[in-house]
Amino acid sequence: MSSVELETAKNLARLRDLCAGDGERLDLLEAALALSVLRNDDALDLPPLRQHVAAMSAAVADLVRRRGATPESLAEVIAQSYAYRGDSETYDDLQNADLARVIERRKGLPVALSILYLHVARAQGWHAEGLAFPGHFLIRVEIDGARHVIDPFHDGCVLDAADLRELLRQVLGPTAELAPEHFDPVFDRDVLLRLENNVRLRLVKREDWAGAAQSLDRMLAIAPDRPELLFEAGQLNSRLDKRRAAIAAFERFLAVVGSQGDAGLRQRATALLQELRRGLN
Repeated sequence: MSSVELETAKNLARLRDLCAGDGERLDLLEAALALSVLRNDDALDLPPLRQHVAAMSAAVADLVRRRGATPESLAEVIAQSYAYRGDSETYDDLQNADLARVIERRKGLPVALSILYLHVARAQGWHAEGLAFPGHFLIRVEIDGARHVIDPFHDGCVLDAADLRELLRQVLGPTAELAPEHFDPVFDRDVLLRLENNVRLRLVKREDWAGAAQSLDRMLAIAPDRPELLFEAGQLNSRLDKRRAAIAAFERFLAVVGSQGDAGLRQRATALLQELRRGLN
């Protein structure tokens, strides 16, 4: 194994450690920075990035001491004082899903910006979580028993029911109505998967199969037993003629799903696995 491969393996192991457990609450900042380290060939200087986020947390804490706790405190510091914004001009730029680059550039995708908002909110002792809102990642922050929905992509604005209904109709059509499931909380593990999936989808669109396979490795470090990720890893490694990696992925997929799940998908995985094993002989 080369030194580069050893370093990648070490960084993947760190990401796995950061994402261990049930995944409901993780150190999102450190896990997202670990993803940045894995995506960048050049070494990243992480301490200044951590200090920057700590400074934002301290600024919000100071604002709360002076004016009281409000959800607008987050936007006043992150969006106004530090000039973070959603990147609607170059939305598909891979840097928008790389937290280190988001911090450097002060712009990014909704889920990347949300990680910063969630971290800063939790640093105040507030309960904060991502939401399963269709098509656009939002967060919810609870302060003194009151819940507030915040849109980090649009300057951290606090959304009321009318705003949310309008946003939903932009995504689902003019007759869509708000429903309880639109406000289901998202585990931190799924926040990280959503962040990395933005990278994977863009690499697939570019037909960068090697890059997409590396992205899947990162997703599997976050969620090692997700059947859909294991199946795709098998397919992608097979495409890249990485037979042993493909075999390992399909074997793990079949072990995870057991006798459950889609019978057709299990049969397909079994057939592909048999074909790959024959190719090793």
